[in-house]
Formats: sequence, structure tokens, C-alpha cells
Amino acid sequence: MLFCLTVAPAAPGQDRPYIGFVYPAGGQPGTTFEVRFGGQGLDGVEGVTVTGSRVTAKVADYYRRLDMEELQLLSEQIYALRQDTLSDAARADLMRARNPDLMSETATQMLAAAAEAGSRTNKGAAEKLIARIERRTMEFNSNPASEAIAALVIVEVTIAPDAPPGEREIRLVTLRGVSTPLPFFVGQVPEFTKRAMVTASQQVLGKEAEALRRRPGDEEAERIELPCTVNGQISSGEVNRYRFAARQGQRLVITTLGRQLVPFIADAVPGWFQPVLALYDANGKEVAYQDDYRFKPDPTLFYEVPQDGDYTFAIRDALFRGREDFVYRITAGELPFITSVFPLGDRVDAPVKPEIKGWNLQDAALTTLSAEAPPGLYSLTARTKGFFSNPVPFARDTLPEITEQEPNHTLATAQKLTLPVIVNGRIDHPDDRDVFQFTGKAGESIVAEVQARRLDSPLDSVIKLTDAAGNLLAYNDDHEDLGAGLNTHHADSYFLARLPADGAYFVHIADIARQGGGEYGYRLRLSAPRPDFDLRVVPSSLTLPSKSTNTLTVYAIRKDGFAGPIRLGLKDPPAGFSALPITMAPTQSVARLVVGTTLVRTPEPATLAVVGCADLGGQDATRQAVPAEDRMQAFLWRHLVPAKQLKVVVFDPTYEPPPKRVARPRPAPPPVVAVLSTNTVGGTNAPVPPKFTKEQLAGRLRALNLLFQEGMLSDDFFDQEVAECEAAK
Repeated sequence: MLFCLTVAPAAPGQDRPYIGFVYPAGGQPGTTFEVRFGGQGLDGVEGVTVTGSRVTAKVADYYRRLDMEELQLLSEQIYALRQDTLSDAARADLMRARNPDLMSETATQMLAAAAEAGSRTNKGAAEKLIARIERRTMEFNSNPASEAIAALVIVEVTIAPDAPPGEREIRLVTLRGVSTPLPFFVGQVPEFTKRAMVTASQQVLGKEAEALRRRPGDEEAERIELPCTVNGQISSGEVNRYRFAARQGQRLVITTLGRQLVPFIADAVPGWFQPVLALYDANGKEVAYQDDYRFKPDPTLFYEVPQDGDYTFAIRDALFRGREDFVYRITAGELPFITSVFPLGDRVDAPVKPEIKGWNLQDAALTTLSAEAPPGLYSLTARTKGFFSNPVPFARDTLPEITEQEPNHTLATAQKLTLPVIVNGRIDHPDDRDVFQFTGKAGESIVAEVQARRLDSPLDSVIKLTDAAGNLLAYNDDHEDLGAGLNTHHADSYFLARLPADGAYFVHIADIARQGGGEYGYRLRLSAPRPDFDLRVVPSSLTLPSKSTNTLTVYAIRKDGFAGPIRLGLKDPPAGFSALPITMAPTQSVARLVVGTTLVRTPEPATLAVVGCADLGGQDATRQAVPAEDRMQAFLWRHLVPAKQLKVVVFDPTYEPPPKRVARPRPAPPPVVAVLSTNTVGGTNAPVPPKFTKEQLAGRLRALNLLFQEGMLSDDFFDQEVAECEAAK
């Protein structure tokens, strides 16, 4: 709640493009395929950015939200295209029948000319345009479940055969900004993708069943061959099933990406897609089930096949919710998977080769860090038989390190330490606790910090400090970390305590739920305070009008009581960009950095880097801010989700992109002579009322131009409709 109150809005007045889902959220190397983005504020979309190498993408189409005038025009265009097989005379008669009020000779001649031109339309092109319009209108939903993801961008993605597998970051680029980022994965096995959902309808209380997705019967259980990655979307109340053959003795790993693809959903409880995974044998008996993987919402299922046969795994949402942004990627097969590493880190000048445990890791080679790698957080993977395992985090520090030694669960058997030190340990079994003893002096400040949950350990730590008599001096269960990213449970513990007297002291660590096992590893730092700071900058993309300024919000994560000033600025900014340096006061944790530009327009997005400098113990230290997005979870909580890049776009407000299509020249219509009806009103002839008001004509012409530029109208139909509007003026 404190974070909710302190988070400041990003860049006031900045209307950034937003994407709420990407489907499919990845693909196989050596393939080209269609990807759909759902979002809003995507007018003028012109490009796609993907981090990493060997992945390219280009915009193929954009489906903005339509209005009723545009839907009517598209319907009329399809009707006109389907008349191409009729004779010229029959077509002209039909047009006159559709426009009974246009009775002047001039209007009739114009319609006949348009009909004659329409007869020359290539039939193949007409059928292609009909199919495109039908696809476009099929995607339209007048009452979408979420307006924020109702606009669609269709992108063609190409992944090179030698593209390295793993997670990327993908965004859309519009004329006026770069969108929010979402994850995109390069896989390593064949992929199967279900047909994309159309825009889901908003559910009405008491009529929820009317909004349920209708799938064809042949989609009830898709047939796949392992290993395979399947891509799908879950609609409300839906269950997706995949059938495959397995052999006795196979050690299957079925991993799910769901919440990891769309980290936070603002209007859904608990704030993300909560996948549930179940496995069935050939008789339909459930043989395995998972609704998460340890503390992560995305489930991973392990199963050793007892006999040859067909098996089926099924995925659904735990609460049977669903819509387009409930996207998943499930990878199944006899693939390597790391369940634990030990130790969870090492020292910069003493690299270690961690012990790994998991599934299908025979002859696996684990990536290691070089001795030159600086302190920080890294990812390690194992490779075996040509496949890479899941990445696991690994920490590196500068302090001396030791390994916990059992038995050490009582004061009498406490493991003696010399500070400063990092202890690599485990809570080996349920109800285990580890106790460490050190000697301290009166007035000395001691920090105890646990890294476990942040390193993917299931340990929910609790730590306490006692003196030799057993008196409690400090205690902590959970410690909030603004940089925790996707971890909503800040389970790692921390305290900073001042020792009251000389003597022996004891630090106790345990799991708050009294759980334990070989995977319950931790890194316990015991040292004097090491004042430091990290930075986050929000948002992860910035838009500036020509020769103007905009603001970024910078958050300081102060460590071990650091209370010094932090000088903020840009590091090596691209030409044309600058920021007025500012200094965060010792007690300040949020600041605004004003970024300015002398440019009129950037041809493509540029990359910025925000840095902060501070005096740490007499040494000037520089920290680069991690770009992040301020995301809302379930209507209330807010989190800073890290991004890979900070992008900036400068746009010219006066710039108008050249038209994609140029209408054929038409002669100016002659003046329209008012026509009197043959009906009498009060014994006199009355003028025929106009078909359109002035406002309706303006709206119709605007809709015609928009659809024409989007390639949704043929030249003949466009000319005909514009002529009709001009004749009706």
C-alpha cells in the first residue's frame, strides 16, 4: 500500500501506444509466421522492434476500431463486389434501385459510368478484397470485453535458423511513440499454434454463457508430436486439450508460460492469467495435475510415463476466466529442466561450478561465469542433447563466502562465522533451522540479508538476531523490494541492527511455513552496512514533440541505510537529446528527470540511458537505471516491471504521412438541379428531402477516405460513393 501511495504517474500528458497481448508469443527458428498484437493508441503503426539478434518483423495490417458508418460502407463494398458477374444493365438497374432519390440525369449518368467501370474489375482481385473485408469485419466487436486490447496489429515475424533461443522483448513503433514492451520467445522445438481468437465480448451479469467462445469440434483435442511447443489463448470457460503418444520410461517435462507472457492485468483478479495444467491417460484418468510451480503461477508438470500409449494434457484458467490476453505457450517433451542449483552464487575472484538437479540432465553442461564477470545477477542454463534448459538465476558478490555446515540448528551447535561473510546454505528438511554465531562489539551495526526467493528458491525465509542469553534483538519475515519485478510476495528477509554490547550473537534462519528440502537454498549476508543504491526509470519509452521536453520518473532503491544525494542525468545521449542534471536529496526516493530534444523528428526510435552518481564511502559510484513499466495488478496494486531498453521517439506534430493510395482524378460534378417529387403535399409539388445532412456527408466522406487508404475499398466503389456524396451536396 505504501508503494501505491508513493508511485507517481509517468510523464504527464504522454499518450503512449499500449499493447496488452502478443499472440503467438514466440516461434521456432527458421520460420516466418503471423503475430497479432492487441492494444490501443496504435494509429500510425509503422514498425516493430525486437531485442536480440536474428529476429525481424514488419507490420502487415492494422485493425483499428470501426464505427457504424464504416461498417455500413464495408457491407456496401462487399455487395458491390459481388455484382461483378452481372451484366452492365442489370448492375445499373440495381444501383438505381439502391439510390431512388438520385433521379437527376447527371446522377444517373455518373452511376451508369461507375457501373460500367465496375464490370471491368478483376474477379480475382474482387474475391481477394471480399475475403479481406470479411476477415476485418469478423474481428469487429461493438462491445469488447476490454477496450484496451480491442485494436489489432498484424505483424509478420521471421526467425532466422540460427537465432539463439530464449526470451526477447517486442514492441510496436508508431508515428508518435514506442509501445509498452512484452516478452517474445525464440523456441527450440517444433511449434503448433491454435487459430487466434476474435475479440471477446463483454460479459453481462446473468448472461455470461452468451460470451463463451465456440470452438469447432475438431479443436477439442489437437494431435501433436513431442517435443513440441503449443501456442493458444483461453476464452471464458474454455479448456484446451492436446493429445500425444508417449513411451514407457520417458521423463516428460511440460512447462507453461502464461503469467510470464502478460505479467499483470489491471482489470482481472488475481491480476494475471492463472493457468491450470492436468495430464490424462488413454482412459481419461487424471494422472498428474499442477496449478503453479512452487511460488510461480505458471505450472510445470513432471511425469515419468508408466506404459506406452496416448496421453492428453489440458490447460484452463483456475477461475475459468478468459479473453484474448490469456495467452499461453506450453513446451512438452523429454527436455532438460533445472529444479535447483547450489550454491546460488559465488565470489567475483573465486568462481564455482554449481551443482544442478532436475529432469533429463544427463551429461548436461552448465554455463558458467568467467572470473572477470562483475558483481550482479546472471542467468545460467544447462545444455544436453542439443536442447537448452530453463534459465536459473545466479548471484555474484565481492564478500568472502562459505558453505553452511550441519549440524547447526541450536545455539550449542551454531556454526561460527567471521564477518563480513556470505553463507551459502539450505533449509534441508521440514522444520529445519540454521544458526550462526559471530562476535560483535557494542554500537556496531550489523546487516543480515537473505537472497532466496529472488534467486528462485522456494524458501520463505524468516531471520532473527539473539544474544547469548537468547534475548531477541531483531526479527524480520518479509522485506519489501521495489526492484522485485514480477515477485509479488517479497519473501526474502532483511534487518539492520545495532549491537548493544560486546559479546557473542546468533543469527537464526528458517522457513516461515516450516518447509524444507534440497531446493530450499539461500544466501545469507552478514556484514556491516554497505550503503548503495539501484535505480528504476519509468516509463520504458518516451515520446517528445519536435524541439520540446518530456519527463521520466526515476525511483531510487536505497540499500543498507544509504541516505546520500544522488545526481541524475543521461549517459552518452544520442545527438539532439539532453537532460538537465538534477540531484535527489538524501531523503528523496522519487524524482522527475526532464529530457529535451533539439530534433524535429527521429527517423527511428533512439535508445537512452539514465544514470545516477553518488558518494559511497568516499568513492564516486555510478549506477545505470533499469527501464521499467508501472503496471497495475487487479485494480489496485502497482509494480515496476523491468524492461530491456529505454526508447525515445521525437515526432513532428505538423507531419502528415504521404497517402498510401491516391484516388483517380474525377471531373467536377455539374450543379445538381432540384427535383420535385410527383407526390403532392397540400396540393403542391414538394422538393425531395436530401439523402444526407451536411454533417452526415462530412462523416461519410471521412470514413470513405480512411477505408480507402487502408485498402478496404476498391477504386470503383470509392469513386462511386464519392460521386454520390458530391451529387447529394
